Amino acid sequence: MAMAHWIKELYVARVFFKGTLMARRSLELEVHERGWLGIKPKTLLAVACLMTGCGISNVFAQLAPLTSSLNPNKPIKMIVGYSAGGAVDLVARALSKGLSAQMGMTFVVENKPGAGTNIAVKSVIAAEPDGHTLMLAANALAANMSLYQPAPFDAEKELAVVSLVGKIPVVIATLSNSPLRNVALLMEKAKSDPKSISYASPGNGSTPHLAMEIFARAAAIELTHIPYKGGAQAVTDVLGGQVPVLSMNALEVLPHVSSGKLKVLAVLSSKRTPMFPDALTLSEQGFPGFEASVWYGVVAPSATPKNILVLLHQEVQKALTSSEVREKMSSVGGEVTLASKEQFAELLHSERVRYEKLIRQAQIKPD
Repeated sequence: MAMAHWIKELYVARVFFKGTLMARRSLELEVHERGWLGIKPKTLLAVACLMTGCGISNVFAQLAPLTSSLNPNKPIKMIVGYSAGGAVDLVARALSKGLSAQMGMTFVVENKPGAGTNIAVKSVIAAEPDGHTLMLAANALAANMSLYQPAPFDAEKELAVVSLVGKIPVVIATLSNSPLRNVALLMEKAKSDPKSISYASPGNGSTPHLAMEIFARAAAIELTHIPYKGGAQAVTDVLGGQVPVLSMNALEVLPHVSSGKLKVLAVLSSKRTPMFPDALTLSEQGFPGFEASVWYGVVAPSATPKNILVLLHQEVQKALTSSEVREKMSSVGGEVTLASKEQFAELLHSERVRYEKLIRQAQIKPD
């Protein structure tokens, strides 16, 4: 065993310090893919110096990013910007439980609601970048940079993406006996009498609000937004007939669709949801490629060492394949989404650009 470990160390030293043929980033991935996280830095350093004759200070400078590791005796905090019991919180707890079992480390979920999740985001930005403070974020991470002025943070610069976790569809719903039987009739009514159709959402700047506004612009119609402080009262008023249309996360609509009180006019995700298998997507109703889903993803402070980010990404991806995490995502109306760090970073950037344009044009202000 000792000889095998020594051979691993020799290999890493040879590859890493043989001129400039292999970039530091490539070696980080090589080490993680081969499962060599246990290599002793002192041994690697000594071998490298013997093999290359390089200066000790240069070796330390090159080696530093690779010797950073998680402390098995220090808990990892998963910050949530919403109150306990909500969808994000439930997913965060299921994910943390899975990660804890996999990694043999303690994960603690901390709820820090307030200011549209800005309090939670800022606490993560300010945290020690050692991989022990993470956040399960959602669309607000991208939207709040434009929704709040001056911008409270720059997520792309002050945070590092770890892994996309999943997506939950937003739906457009109305009373079962409403004459608005489909999206085509809703559009027809809105075009014949602009702003005559009002819709309820969980609040100004919420993902369902922004999703509905994206749809309205794509359909070239004008709707009247009625914001509520949370989804419960919005659903209640639609059920009571005070507001004709509802834009809401699928989970909050499910009980009322199941009871026959509400019907779903459209699912705003790219594909149908198992919650409402017969409900058409907007793509199927004349808006190809339309998607305005709620998404969840794990982020960390921007200065977190790259090798730790790689490790955490791999662990989250593994946890997402567990039945418990998948079942929890399904229970809140969504599904697990496996993606690379780069794909998550692209999603964050594209959502930021899309929301920035929408918020500016529609002059949307936070509650």
